Amino acid sequence: MLKAVKFLACAFLMMVGVASTQQAQAVEWKEHVLGDENAPVTMIEYASLTCPHCASFHTEVLPEIKEKLIDTGKLKLIFRDYPLDGVALRAAAIAQCAGEDRYFGVLGMLFKSQMTWARSQDPIASIKEVVRFAGMTGDAVDACMADQELIDGIVGSRMRGEQEFNVNSTPSFVLDGDTIAGSRDADFFIEKVEDLID
Repeated sequence: MLKAVKFLACAFLMMVGVASTQQAQAVEWKEHVLGDENAPVTMIEYASLTCPHCASFHTEVLPEIKEKLIDTGKLKLIFRDYPLDGVALRAAAIAQCAGEDRYFGVLGMLFKSQMTWARSQDPIASIKEVVRFAGMTGDAVDACMADQELIDGIVGSRMRGEQEFNVNSTPSFVLDGDTIAGSRDADFFIEKVEDLID
């Protein structure tokens, strides 16, 4: 699996080439958190932006989890990148470049429109059309995809998920130390979190 991840990173770098001198400000990879930092329960989500089941979770399941668990202070959700292919890797970089205040908005936009851009003949051009509504220019997107440190951070996120939690598919969730492979409905997560709080 480690070889596959290294190959993914190398293939990506061959596609985008060396970062240009006109690169925008470098963006440091970071995991993003939804909810109160002091929430009693933490759930980590590992997802790929080209994974249909991840898109279904974000569009159909997460809104209810957010309403019943995150907004009520019971749960914080940590999102970590686990790209399954080069397009997902580039899309993850673009979301990271959106900035802290717009990250989850851009992530949601990409998941909601996944069926359009992921299947297009030129996925990156299609992604650029999506994220321009978040104020990201084509030049900014190109700079994100050429940011070596950012790409390394995203690949590192995937590798740590494999090493620390045996993640090998998306979506995967780590709840109270237990790795849950595959999406579930909102009731599953609500019941699990309520049990951990009681």
